[in-house]
Order: sequence, then C-alpha cells, then structure tokens
Amino acid sequence: MSETISVPAEPVAAKSGGAGHGGAVASELAHLYGDGGRWLAAADAPQPVRNLLSIARLGRANLLTLLDIAGGFKRDPHETPVLLRGHTVVLYFNKPSTRTRISFETAVAQLGGTPLAVGPHELQLDRGETIEDTAQVISSYAKAFVIRTFSDEDVRRFAAAATIPVVNALTDMHHPCQVIGDLLTMRELWGEFAGRRVAFIGDGDNVAHSLIEGCALLGIDVAVACPPGYEPDAGIVEAAQRVAAAAGSTVLITHDPLEAVAEADAVYTDVWLSMGVPELERAARVNAFRDYQVNAALMGHAKPDAVFLHCLPAHRGEEVAADVFDGPRSRVFQQAANRLPTEQAILFALLTGRLRDVSTNVPIAKELS
Repeated sequence: MSETISVPAEPVAAKSGGAGHGGAVASELAHLYGDGGRWLAAADAPQPVRNLLSIARLGRANLLTLLDIAGGFKRDPHETPVLLRGHTVVLYFNKPSTRTRISFETAVAQLGGTPLAVGPHELQLDRGETIEDTAQVISSYAKAFVIRTFSDEDVRRFAAAATIPVVNALTDMHHPCQVIGDLLTMRELWGEFAGRRVAFIGDGDNVAHSLIEGCALLGIDVAVACPPGYEPDAGIVEAAQRVAAAAGSTVLITHDPLEAVAEADAVYTDVWLSMGVPELERAARVNAFRDYQVNAALMGHAKPDAVFLHCLPAHRGEEVAADVFDGPRSRVFQQAANRLPTEQAILFALLTGRLRDVSTNVPIAKELS
C-alpha cells in the first residue's frame, strides 16, 4: 500500500482574515520532507482529517483554514510545485464535468503531479469489481482519489477502504468543492462573514445542501426559497439550524422568493434540471420553478449592492434572466475561477495534514456530521 501521510509535528497555523499561507508553505514542505521524505507526527497530535466528503464534517476552523490556503494559492499558484512531484492523483468522473475536472487536473499539475482522469467504463467497476477492491488497488498507485458520482454511499465506501485522501467532487447530496470556492468568493467580496445573508433560489439540491452547511459553520444567514416538494433534505436543514443558532445566524426554508432575498447580500441559483434528473421531468420542473427565476425584479428586493452567484452551467432564460447573469452584479466567473485555488488548497491540506479531526470533541461537527 502507499505510504501513510501523517501530521507534521509543528504545523504552520493558518493566518486569519484571509491572509493566506504565503511563504510559510515552502518552509512547511521543507519540514515535511526533511527526514528522508518521511512525514513525522507528534505522538499526541490530533488526528488529521483524511477525506473531504462534505462541508459539515470539516468544522468551522478547518473550513477557514481551507479558505486561507486557497487565498494563498490564488496569489501564487506555483508556490508548491514539488508536493506531488513524481506522483499521480486519480480523478474518477461518473458524471460530465467542466469546472471540476479542469480545475482538479490543473491543480494536480500545479502541485507537481500527474492527474489521471478516468470514467466508469475505463475501470473494472463497470464489470463488477467492488468499490472496496478498487479503492485498495488505487491506494497503492496514487496519492489521492477525487470522485464525482451519484451515490454518497459509494463515496463513503471508497473512503472507508482507501488509505489515501478521498475528495467528494460532487454527489447527488453534496458539492463541497463548489461551495468552498463560493465562500472564498464571498470573503473576497465582503472581507468578513458576520452579518451577511445569502439567498438561494430554486431546487434544494446538492449545492443548496453544501451552501447551507457552509453558511451555518461560518455564521452567515442563509435563506432557501424553493417550490413545494423541492425542499432541501430535512436532516441537513435541522442540523444546520442548530449549528447556525449557536453561531448567531439563521437557516430559513421558504416557498417565497421575496422573503428569501430580502436584505440578501448575495442571490444564488442553480439549474432547474440537475444531472441525474430524468429528462421526462423537465416540463414538470419548468412549471414548478417558473416563479423562481432570478431576474431584475427579484434582485431589486435584495440589498442594492447584492451580487448574483451561480455554480454553472447556466441556462439563461430559465433559472436566471440573461440581463442578471451577464449584468454588472454577476460574479459567476469569479466563482468559477476560484475553483482552481480551492482544489489546490483541498489537496494540499489533506496531503500535509493541515486539517484536524474535530468530530469527537466539537459539538458543531457532531451536529452536521
């Protein structure tokens, strides 16, 4: 099996307030590789987070650490070109991808590694080999595994059997990489999260779930407006509401878009027909969501300086009006660009043990896990 990555004895603390990791990354790498390439850990160090399966499992401190590291990589994408030198990262895509695939392939390359993008028909999974066997085999070849698929259970099974970091690059229930990048965009726009409000309009889908979790952890008010029958998962919402209450923020689920966008600093939407939804449902969905389009009239009920966000791809004229998507309040391509430093930060943090497992001793992580 591949060498187990442990935690550095004296990890460099992430700087607060979005300052990033700066030149500290280079010195940390020198420490990590300083003993013949072996990565050492203090006996009493907290267990590192090995996988990114959902935002909820990170906890607030780890989420902020990722944002700090991502900010540093955005300023200097080539600061750590040796981390993955001579190593591969397997990228498994069971769904089509533009931003996730290209950002992860580029992130691996900028960290010095070789990305290997594969699909279900290129592996023996398509012929009945088990997820567990596949995970053990890939663990002996690669330094990390990035998976974009349908079932969260498949991702959990892979992570349980693997001995390398596993990253959830999208499932039917979660899209953590997207929302971490979104939160980076929000911090670039606002500086601080306290007192901010995000409105999500449309389907209570995987993006909505991860957005709810991320906002709850960071104390951002979040309001989701969706048609009856398209609400976010009740369990995710209830856990996030408890966490948000402890952080002094709120999670609101409503059927009224006007209620959701009132006093919002950002208005976010996603496509009405997500990947995996049968095409036969299109007519019913378009009918259900017709009053949930983000247009100039709806944006007029948000704060005057509110921005528009979208995870892409977008369908102008459906979930968003063209004049909003292409207008001066849109920050969608800033969001898209931030996927690259986010993916770099995720891989760097997992491979160097920068994230600490808080699930056993921090209530906020227990609530959302």
